[in-house]
Amino acid sequence: MEFTEPAIDTTKHPKPFRRFSPESNESRPGTAGLLTCSGRHAFPVYLDNAATSFPKPPSVIRAVEACLERYGGNPGRGSHRLALRAAEEVYACRVAAADMFGLSDPARVIFTQNTTAALNLAIKGILRRGERAVCSDMEHNAVFRPLFRLAGEGGISFDRFQTFSAVPERTDAMLLSSLGHALSRPTRLVVCAHASNICPATLPLAAIGRLCHARGALFAVDAAQSAGVLDINMEEMQIDALAVPGHKGLYGPMGVGMLLLGKEIRPDTLLEGGNGLDSLSGGMGDDLPERYEPGTLPLPAIAGLRAGIEFVRRVTPEAIREKETALGVFLRDALTELPGVHVAVPHLAGGTVLFRADGVSSEDIAARLDAAGSGICVRPGFHCAALAHRTLGTPEGGAVRASFGWFNTRRDAEQLIQSLRGGLPGRNG
Repeated sequence: MEFTEPAIDTTKHPKPFRRFSPESNESRPGTAGLLTCSGRHAFPVYLDNAATSFPKPPSVIRAVEACLERYGGNPGRGSHRLALRAAEEVYACRVAAADMFGLSDPARVIFTQNTTAALNLAIKGILRRGERAVCSDMEHNAVFRPLFRLAGEGGISFDRFQTFSAVPERTDAMLLSSLGHALSRPTRLVVCAHASNICPATLPLAAIGRLCHARGALFAVDAAQSAGVLDINMEEMQIDALAVPGHKGLYGPMGVGMLLLGKEIRPDTLLEGGNGLDSLSGGMGDDLPERYEPGTLPLPAIAGLRAGIEFVRRVTPEAIREKETALGVFLRDALTELPGVHVAVPHLAGGTVLFRADGVSSEDIAARLDAAGSGICVRPGFHCAALAHRTLGTPEGGAVRASFGWFNTRRDAEQLIQSLRGGLPGRNG
């Protein structure tokens, strides 16, 4: 198997790609060989990009290798050349992230283990005993469980607003009305997912940000499924805290996430330890980002993340979103034609498709797809998002999720459809 980089414009304002057509498997102009797999049938069909993107761009792999081979010192832990070179790479990644997400100060880009760690820092670091929070009815457990724990300990209270994701007639006005009602009581923090991890539902961040600030609430966003795919500008959208994964839509490695903090936002620390500054002090200090980064940073993952951000900006989030949506719509429409197969929220269009089949559990469907041919990788169950599944009315046993990324093709979707048509009870091959 061999992957090559797209020959695309690397200037600050790349030339737009032509529109992607799901009717063709042809690569975009300038992307010949971006996913060239000799013996493609022998390589699994990967449709689990909502869990982590795969494969990674060659530039990401090279960046990780270069770090390990050439400059893998400990950033912020010395003044020798390798430590300084490592620190330069870390800072360059902060700058790239701040620029991508509309944050003016790179020092406010905090590296974490993953999005979950970033959300825990934001939620537990901002909320104080006796305060109140609001989240949506489509949240991942990375939001719901920290709130649930804090509420269970008697420290805070929280309520949910309706997104109306299961309603075809949903409007932003309906959503904002529900949020406005939830904000009729004093609220410290509103936290919600920009995009669902189980279906194409998204939230209007700019409108939510305006409403939150008008009511005196801080606004935190879980961008686990939207970073690198949907446009996010923290300052324009009035986002106070943005949690971002490195390994999903930014195409970096696992092991690193980010919490981007808006102006004047200073959560309490959750972890303490060495950060390379003022070692004689008993506290973590007030300097950012070091206040929130105790211990050694995952330098190879950060180097790969910077390369992933650069890759996404060259390709453009618009092009990625367009391709993922086209493939998702193609799969959605084909699945609705299969007898006994039910697609959740078929009125929504995006790169994630949730479905189930009569008489077959989601686990059995996923297992059979994985065993079919060279293997089709999807995820069954509740996807760490029981609250969202409850909102959508998913039956007991959950559902199967297929999620597309930049490197998928229409052929991948067709293989899934063919396997479902021929491999489930009551289907004819």
